[in-house]
Formats: sequence, structure tokens, C-alpha cells
Amino acid sequence: MEKTKNIDELKEIARKLRIECLKMLHTAGCGHTGGPLGMMDLMTVLYFSVMNHDPQNPHWPDRDRFILANGHTCPALYVCLAEAGYFPKTELAKLRKLGSPLQGHPKLNVDWGIEMSTGSLGQGMSIANGIAFAARLTNKNFTSYSFHSDGESQEGMLWEAALSAGHHRLDNRIGILDYNNIQIDGFNDQIKNVMPLKEKFEAFRWAVREIDGHNYEEILDAFDWAKAVTDQPAMIIARTILGKGVSLFENKPKYHGVAPNDEELQEALKELGA
Repeated sequence: MEKTKNIDELKEIARKLRIECLKMLHTAGCGHTGGPLGMMDLMTVLYFSVMNHDPQNPHWPDRDRFILANGHTCPALYVCLAEAGYFPKTELAKLRKLGSPLQGHPKLNVDWGIEMSTGSLGQGMSIANGIAFAARLTNKNFTSYSFHSDGESQEGMLWEAALSAGHHRLDNRIGILDYNNIQIDGFNDQIKNVMPLKEKFEAFRWAVREIDGHNYEEILDAFDWAKAVTDQPAMIIARTILGKGVSLFENKPKYHGVAPNDEELQEALKELGA
């Protein structure tokens, strides 16, 4: 699909996607609000500027693959896929409804751009590694991307998989770790401190770059850097603000896993210029 590196265009896409995300969650009456809003800038750049994919040919063998390891943040993925054209935007209103393909965690549906069922934290790293191995074994040139949360990095199996990727020098592997320091029960550093993350990944033979996950210049530059890394996997650790874009939600653990009510939605939409 057509890609853009125009920052103003990308910011406008992200603004609209935040609006769609909030409307979708409000209609569902449940779901995760803070994480999807916080990661929307990163996801916008990934889908509309970085990845090679084709909504008109979702099974294209040479497409890049994306695994949303922190599957509870799937509203951000769903609005990106709908905006890209994988399925009609009207389907967003069916989030978490019985029989809908858009459940509270992603369900495998390559036709709609969903590469794997995810949400059990820690497993996505292994899945993305397997995809990268498949590319190597079949002499394909696509990249395997994965998105992770800081709370997820409390899971031991994530580190087992990270060790494997580093050991096998999977340089067609790019990870993005969303560091907002909040998980469902509160602030990470009060529950189980995961820092220092950069040094941990480097010890596991990853190339690592830390960025501001809302600074588009840094995001674009980091993806260019990651794609140029050779002989080892690359991890982008992005510091973000939970609920970014809506001051009512920002940096408040309460909004990790609740949908906006009527009053909150109206305040949020007004702030986003809807």
C-alpha cells in the first residue's frame, strides 16, 4: 500500500484513529483505553509508513508480518487495519460482540490482517521469532515485527524467546516495547520493576534504541535504524504516556482497562477535535 513519511499526515491519521478507537470502545462498553491511545503514534507510523503490506492482497507471501503480543491493546490494531482497508470501518462497532471477528484479543484472521491469535503475555516474542525463522528457511526477505508492553516483560518466556532471537542472530526481527510504566494493577515500578530494559536486551544480543514514543522524528528514525541493523535483532524501547491525547486519561492506571463512559467520551472527542 502507499506509504508516507510526511509527519503532518501521520499525526492527522493518528488523531483520527484515536477518535475511532474511543468510539469503538464506548460502543462496546468495555475494553482497554489507555494502552491503545498511548501506542497509536507508533502503530500509525508502523502501518502507514514502515511495513510492506497490501490490504488488497492480505496473503501476499512477501508481506511483512506483525504480531501484537500485548493483545489487550487490540483496539489500536483494529483501527489501523480498518483505516488501511482490510475490512469496513463499520465492523469496528462490533468490537467484543458475540460472533464478531474483532474480539477483546486478536483472533487469527489473515484476510483481515490479523496474523496470529495473541494476548497471553510473553508468547508473542516466540511467535514472531518463528515467523523470522520461516523467512530465513524459505529465503524470503520480509521482516517480522512484534509489539510488546512493559508489563509483559515481567513474563519469563519473553526473555527465553529474546535469548533465542539474539543467539540465532535474527536480523529480520524488529520489536517495539511500549514503556508507559503502567499495568492493570498500578505503576510497574511499584509492582515489579522491569528496569533496566535496554541493558537486559543488549545482554541478550539485541541492538537497542530508546525513543520518545510520541516524537514522530524519533519514531521514523528508529524504524530506519532497526531495518538497517545486521547480524542481530533490533528492539525499539518507546517511552509513552498511557492515554496519550486525552488529558483525562493520561498516566492514570484507572484507564488501563476500562472503556470511556458517555461523559468521558464527549470530553475526549472535544479535546481531539472531533
